[in-house]
Amino acid sequence: MGRRCPITGKGVLVGNNVSHANNKTKRRFLPNLQHTSLFSDALGRNVRVRISARGVKTIEHAGGLDAFLKGARDADLPPEFRRLKRQVSVGKTA
Repeated sequence: MGRRCPITGKGVLVGNNVSHANNKTKRRFLPNLQHTSLFSDALGRNVRVRISARGVKTIEHAGGLDAFLKGARDADLPPEFRRLKRQVSVGKTA
């Protein structure tokens, strides 16, 4: 599992620490990834995912996990979310 958010695509960036004496050393800027549980109404259970804080906001803005997955294109989703989208669509009809 890489350090990349599957929702927003945010990943690791690189840059420099710059001291007062203007010495430059490499550093990494890591994305704010969180392990979080999102509730799916269609499945009736919590789904644990590792997404960025911005990704959580994006999902909540769309109206929850089910609404976000319904509106997202399959090509834009990673395999784990595509699988979840199929489960949610089957869960709603059943």
